[in-house]
Amino acid sequence: MSSVGVKDAKAGLSGLVDEAASGAFVTITRHGKPAAVLVSVEAAEAAKRELGRKGASLVAHLKQFPGDIAADDEVFERNRTPSREIEL
Repeated sequence: MSSVGVKDAKAGLSGLVDEAASGAFVTITRHGKPAAVLVSVEAAEAAKRELGRKGASLVAHLKQFPGDIAADDEVFERNRTPSREIEL
């Protein structure tokens, strides 16, 4: 992963695009701090897919546990009864 300042990135943009297209990540800095990253189209599309992907629910995750609990066991059913009585 290479790092280049904004001024140098402007001057050598064509070379940086070629570097990113080959699969490298190019960090562009402003005042010495990372400001942006130039990546290939494939890497950007993969990042978009990951950001848009909805994570699995806790129950789905627990069902993958290699324990002795069957996936259709009542442990995974939601208990809808109130947990306690309260006075207001």
